[in-house]
Parts: sequence; structure tokens; C-alpha cells
Amino acid sequence: MPGQNFIWLFVLLLFFAAFLYASVGHGGASGYLALMALFSFSPTVMKSSALVLNIFVSLISFYQYYKGGHFKWKLFWPFIITSIPASFLGAYITLDALIYKRILGILLIFSVLRLMGIIGRESIELRDINRKGALVFGAIIGLFSGMIGIGGGIILSPVILLLHWGNMKQTAAVSALFIFVNSVSGLSALLMNGIALDKLVYLWLLIAVAGGAAGAYFARRKFSDNLLKFLLAGVLMVASVKLLTMPE
Repeated sequence: MPGQNFIWLFVLLLFFAAFLYASVGHGGASGYLALMALFSFSPTVMKSSALVLNIFVSLISFYQYYKGGHFKWKLFWPFIITSIPASFLGAYITLDALIYKRILGILLIFSVLRLMGIIGRESIELRDINRKGALVFGAIIGLFSGMIGIGGGIILSPVILLLHWGNMKQTAAVSALFIFVNSVSGLSALLMNGIALDKLVYLWLLIAVAGGAAGAYFARRKFSDNLLKFLLAGVLMVASVKLLTMPE
């Protein structure tokens, strides 16, 4: 846990992460987990807290994209059929702290590549979704979502865009709701397993919701700031390196 001298820095960065992730249709769990890793939170606190924050921020983001008419049900349902039970199951899997941080470090690289536009670029020509493939992807992403405490958007978004199943806005809308349902599923499993939430999670929730609401609002108005993306990508990369190189 961060000391009193660093708590306000953590809160500021939390707002910043929620703002940027909501602006691209993500709940922001990877960003929250990266910050918690930098501030030396325990894996148990990281996992449960990130899921709580994810639920509210992703729902706000989805609402904004839904109002804009970007949500496509046929692009959404094939993934959640398998992801919801897989996320619930994954949350019951307790990983060794070092293994947990190694996997998180790898997943953060996906987030960096997505933010930088290296993977998941938009395609003009779209294809119909392959439902069998979506079922498989949903199960795999859902399992990792529950195990690590992410909603899965950082993996789902590049998949949809790389396979040309949706445009950028459609992908963001589907990813936001996908993150929401997986986070609810994963958190439900943790609570049923007796995991208690950190007492400060409600303060973090207020900050994340404020940042997420602002990010989603500006995103619908074509707000874009590459500098913010580079800064957050830098934070995520630092966290990834820390997690992948920490001693056993």
C-alpha cells in the first residue's frame, strides 16, 4: 500500500488512467493494476479493487457509446456466452504472487501496443463475425479476466479490429459492455470466496468514475490527445518492466 505522502499522487494518476481508458471504450483495469503495481499493492487488493473500478467506469463508457448508436448486439453476444462462466471460474484460481505479476506484465504490453496504435488498427472493409471463433476467444479472454482482475477489453479490442469484425466505435462499445459483464462475474466469484474489499476502494471508485465520465464524454465529441496516450503508455511500460523483472 502507498504511504500517506504518495496517496494523492496515486489518486491523480488513477483519475488520469480512468479518463483515458474510458475515452477508448475500456474500463481501465490494466491501468489501475499498473498503478497499483507501481505503488506496491498486494495481488489480492489489486485484483478485487480493479474489478470494482472496472464495473463502474466501463458501464459509463458503454452508456456513452450506446447513446451514440455504436453498439452492435450481434458483435457482442457470441463472446459473452463463454466469457462469463470462464471469468467466474478464473476468479477462483489463485496464482502465486510472482506468476500473477508476470502475467500482468505481459498483458500490460498488449495495452501499450493498443494505445500506440501498433495493434488493432481500424479497417474500412468489415467482415461478418465468426461465431465459433468468438466463442473460443470469449472463453480464453474470460478466463484471463477472472484470473488477473481485468475486464478483457485490452485483448478483445485488438481481436475484433484485427479480424475486421467491427470498426473502432463499434469495438469500443462492445468492449465496454464485455468488460462490465466479465468484471461483475469475476468480482461475484471473489466475494463468494470470502475476499474482502479494501476500505479505500470507495474513494478510488469516486475518482475513477469522475475520470471515466469525463473521458467518455470527450470521446463522443472526437476528443483526441496523443500526448496523453504517450504518457499513459509510458506509465504502463514502466509497470510492465517492473513486474517482469522483479526478483523471485
